[in-house]
Parts: sequence; structure tokens; C-alpha cells
Amino acid sequence: MLIRRETPADIETIRDAHASAFAASGAVPAEAGLVDALRADDAWLPELSLVAVEGAAVIGHVVCSRAHVDAVPVLALGPMGVLSERQRAGVGSALMHTVLGAADALAEPLVALLGHTAYYPRFGFRPSAEYGIAPPDPQWGSHFQVRTLTAYEPTMRGQFAYAAPFDEL
Repeated sequence: MLIRRETPADIETIRDAHASAFAASGAVPAEAGLVDALRADDAWLPELSLVAVEGAAVIGHVVCSRAHVDAVPVLALGPMGVLSERQRAGVGSALMHTVLGAADALAEPLVALLGHTAYYPRFGFRPSAEYGIAPPDPQWGSHFQVRTLTAYEPTMRGQFAYAAPFDEL
């Protein structure tokens, strides 16, 4: 498996990976179109849209987009998706480690996400309240998590805001 930046040739298979990862009731999941909407938005950061490939096949994808804590630019992680038949084989972990390392190398201060409280702490994510960062929806509670990076300053506190495409979910 190799982790690399997405290319234009990957767009359709990225959509397929998210559709596979988030398929539940047979309906096309919102995450499958979210990446396309982010790609068309000013929040898109192409250097943080990564694919896991095996041979020529895309088996997973993760993206971080521009977000803000009050006026401070930060990152929002998601969606992250792995083909259903490749889940629980380390692909998601490899994508997470790679995107967090890339974000840190780009001097980003923190990454936030809405996700499972049993999965994301293994990558250093903690409830956003511990950092004085309020989630977009207070009901998210401890599911809204933050991972600080080297450029983080404890004064980065306030309301978190996702890019506009997240509001359309």
C-alpha cells in the first residue's frame, strides 16, 4: 500500500471509496458527494487530499479542509473512507498518520473532526472542550475532537466553523 496525494484520475474512485465506506441503507451517503463539494470550495487544500493505493486501485481516501476557530485558520478532517472490504486492515490508520504528519509539516496548528470516541483518541484526538474549542453543534459533545500539532498555541480558543460544504450535509 502507498499513500499519496490524489490526482484528477482518482476522483471517481475516491467517490466510490466513500460510497462503499459509508453505505448503510443502500442510499448514496452524503460523504460520497462531500469531497466533490469541498474540491469546488475555497477551503480545498489539495496537498491534504490523500489516497491509499494498492497497485493502481484506490482503496481509501482522507481529506483535510480549511476551517476556523474564531478567526484562526485550522483544519477539519473528513471525510475519511476505506473500501468496505479493506476496513480493519490498517488502511485508515495509515491514512490518519500520513495526513496528520503532512498537516504538521505544513505548520497547521490543529485538526478537528466529528467522530467515534473509541477510535480517534489512538491518534491523539481529545474532546474539543479540553482546548476551549466549541463544536458547531453543542450536542456533539465529546464526539467533536481536536488533535493539536506543533504550531498549536493554547490561546487558540473559541467557536469552530467548518467550510460551507459541511453545512449542506
